[in-house]
Amino acid sequence: MTPAAISQLDRTLAALADPVRRQTVDLLRRGPRRPADLAAAVEVSAPVMSKHLRVLRHSRLIEEVPVADDARMRLYQLRPEPFDGLGAWLEQVQAFWSDQLGAFKE
Repeated sequence: MTPAAISQLDRTLAALADPVRRQTVDLLRRGPRRPADLAAAVEVSAPVMSKHLRVLRHSRLIEEVPVADDARMRLYQLRPEPFDGLGAWLEQVQAFWSDQLGAFKE
């Protein structure tokens, strides 16, 4: 992995370490959502959700989606790239353990 990919993986794992942020990611898998809807779904206040969304934005896991007919409304959606990197890393870890278990069986 390149240093940039490692840095992104570190940001991804740090952001996903919090259960509220993992719940938020799970909700966003179903499509873009408003911050208020996310806060209600995970039962946190709007200011608390705002802090979690800030972490997810800084880690590049989510992005704001423009709403054509209402410039005041904000929607957030997942970005695929960080999850692609996470998936690639997990595949490497899985391959390691598969090799280890295969060697152990022999």
